[in-house]
Amino acid sequence: MSTLVVVGAQWGDEGKGKVVDALASQADVVARFAGGNNAGHTLVFSGQKVVTHLVPSGCAYPGTRCVLGAGMVIDPEVFRQEITALQKSGMLLQDELRVSLDAHVIFPFHRWLDGGREDQVGGTRIGTTRRGIGPAYEAKAARRGIRVRDLLHPERLRARLIANAAIVNAELERLGAEERLEVDAEVARATGWVVWMRPLICDAGELIDASIRAGQRVLIEGAQGALLDLDHGTYPYVTSSTTLAGGACSGLGIGPTAIDRVWGITKAYTTRVGAGPFPTRLDDAHGELLRQAGDEFGATTGRPRDCGWLDLPALRYAARRSGLTGLCVTKLDILAKMPEIAICRSYADGVVPGRDELDLARPVLEGLPGWGDPALASQIAQARRLEDLPAPARAYLDIISEAIEVPIALVSVGPGRDQTVFIDEAF
Repeated sequence: MSTLVVVGAQWGDEGKGKVVDALASQADVVARFAGGNNAGHTLVFSGQKVVTHLVPSGCAYPGTRCVLGAGMVIDPEVFRQEITALQKSGMLLQDELRVSLDAHVIFPFHRWLDGGREDQVGGTRIGTTRRGIGPAYEAKAARRGIRVRDLLHPERLRARLIANAAIVNAELERLGAEERLEVDAEVARATGWVVWMRPLICDAGELIDASIRAGQRVLIEGAQGALLDLDHGTYPYVTSSTTLAGGACSGLGIGPTAIDRVWGITKAYTTRVGAGPFPTRLDDAHGELLRQAGDEFGATTGRPRDCGWLDLPALRYAARRSGLTGLCVTKLDILAKMPEIAICRSYADGVVPGRDELDLARPVLEGLPGWGDPALASQIAQARRLEDLPAPARAYLDIISEAIEVPIALVSVGPGRDQTVFIDEAF
């Protein structure tokens, strides 16, 4: 097995950074296929906490190639800041980083549009990160997006900026924004980006294909989670790209036969940030306790996340959509800090995710025995093998695996790199 795709199986924030970091120690290449700096992956090692937004989570391993794929939208200003910070901490060598020629570029005017739309009186707030992600993908679909390869050709870039200017400036005026897209200023800005980006730019699909053919271990990571997928998520409260495992093929430029395994990541409970349906949301002391115990605040925005019990119907839906072959369960130790826990096995009135809208769903909750003992959290945090986990924790994992019909591949029992229980082999 040489190619493993890892995706979120909830509404994002499942702990993909921790899991990918753990798996990246075994990989030769780590590639990301979608999203932009609306994602935030938190890594903790040697007591140091680092959040990556664009650079794949494999950045912490010298010698591991990190690739930003064509399905991503990249803000070069954020990208440059992130590279600088990672290099200062000794976690990234610039020669290990590559960017697809076909990735789309976020300009300041994309951010202006994003913020203006969210602030518009009477508009529907999606709860975006205001980072320009949606407008950049919108321009891509409208065939007026600007790709990394366009930055290398000033006249082509100028023509594409001119094509954007009339549309963008008209909307900025309608939104009451003071900013305007000025073509000369943006060409100059992009010229500065090219100075440092040029050595990183490549045909990412060709690179990944060559790595797979050479028998290298390729780890592919997504962003956000399955229920935020543009096509299959809780539309319109979704992200602007595909978050499912199938997106790895189009987002990197490889065929589906190149994928060997697909692992999905879920917390031991459920969280969501931003607007949209969330059937198991806890608007009570239990929800607040989960938020504080799990430090449930967005790595990118700092926004508090809504928290609730694990939603098995939604997780089954995500597993089916991505064809999961393994499940990674994170923050099991946090669940052990609760005085009591419950799980959602089904929804009332036969509501089914995908067939029915989730804002109609009323969770059927089941309390689980054996939890509420303060000693459980310590036992779970110290576990390094499946057999080390206390009986209530193992029973909980069995419930999840049986309900989802996917074997548990990995369990995270704390934020540290070593606090990981490997049950299956990644490669």
